[in-house]
Amino acid sequence: MSTATLTLKDEFPGLAGGWHYLDTAATAQKPQAVINATVNALGRDYATVHRGVYARSAEMTLAFEAARRRTAAFLGGAEEEIVFTRGATEAINLVAQTWGAQNLKAGDRILLSTLEHHSNIVPWQMLRERTGVAIDVCPLTEDGRIDLEAAERILTPAHKLVAFAHVSNVLGSVLDVRRAADLAHAVGAMLLVDGCQAAPRIALDMAALDCDFYVFSAHKLYGPTGVGALWARKAILDAMPPWHGGGSMIDRVTFEKTTYAPAPQRFEAGTPMIVEALGMAAAMDWLSGIGLGRAEQHERDLAARLREELGKRNDVTLFGPDDSVGIVSFALDGVHPHDLGTILDEEGVAIRAGHHCAQPLMDHLGVPATARASFGLYSDDSDIEALLKGIERTRRIFGQ
Repeated sequence: MSTATLTLKDEFPGLAGGWHYLDTAATAQKPQAVINATVNALGRDYATVHRGVYARSAEMTLAFEAARRRTAAFLGGAEEEIVFTRGATEAINLVAQTWGAQNLKAGDRILLSTLEHHSNIVPWQMLRERTGVAIDVCPLTEDGRIDLEAAERILTPAHKLVAFAHVSNVLGSVLDVRRAADLAHAVGAMLLVDGCQAAPRIALDMAALDCDFYVFSAHKLYGPTGVGALWARKAILDAMPPWHGGGSMIDRVTFEKTTYAPAPQRFEAGTPMIVEALGMAAAMDWLSGIGLGRAEQHERDLAARLREELGKRNDVTLFGPDDSVGIVSFALDGVHPHDLGTILDEEGVAIRAGHHCAQPLMDHLGVPATARASFGLYSDDSDIEALLKGIERTRRIFGQ
């Protein structure tokens, strides 16, 4: 195997000691730059935002709103189109419980796909229980992509929303978002895109993608947990009702009536995730400094190498397309993924084993679980070599 083009392990304290971390799709390790920014925000620079008249509060407010602008720039959107959330899951729930509850009713339809994460299934099922909206499921192509030809056949004017993953968290397959947007808009539907696995790997431009909602979580793009964002067109946010009630999201409160702040503040009740937002902005700075194009190519190359090596074995089943980006799911014959993950851990290799919050996809694949190796910018050939060595040891233990 050739040497990986990026060698960034030294920037990640969590990888000290030669740990082979192949679970980036679950959560990414944090570079020292993000750790420093988070520590400074929590310590030296800490104060609340939006309320204080003293200097440090004003400075932290400026930094917090600068993080919103940074997020907008990262997505190719506008500052007033960014709602800070606890992550993609909360962002999807926000859309379901505000826009969805306001605009969807019995007789309307939502189109999801077979490969969606539970966070892009369950909120819509909860909305179905509340409103009577129907849910349709778009099938996959043979190699594990959302079948947009099938989507075009399924979509009707009754469909008001399409909600698809940009990159599958199990298969690494990439959605043609612009085509999905064109198909949705052709029947008058909105398109929501789950960008959790795309944001750390693929350069984003909301205008070019032409979707209506885009969500992601910071912890998957080298930032802190507990923060993420919803991007939506300003006109859509302006028309959405508030979600949580409390401080910060109000204009004027009396016991008779409350009026609300404009979007996006309308959706950010209470003291926000100040430190986490600054850490997310630092992660975006760090990632952009390397380049999303380099990130995508680096992780595609590593995934291709691992697929090539695993493809040489007659005891491994690979899932997903050959050109998957950064994620490789597989099954080792006769070995449960949990057993494989446990033995690999003894070898200093961390993978994910389970249904990956995608049980309908597991049903489609005909397996209860898969083993999943997922790469980050710190990953290199040594991680692949350690994984392959661990698989060999597992095979010897199982005596096959």
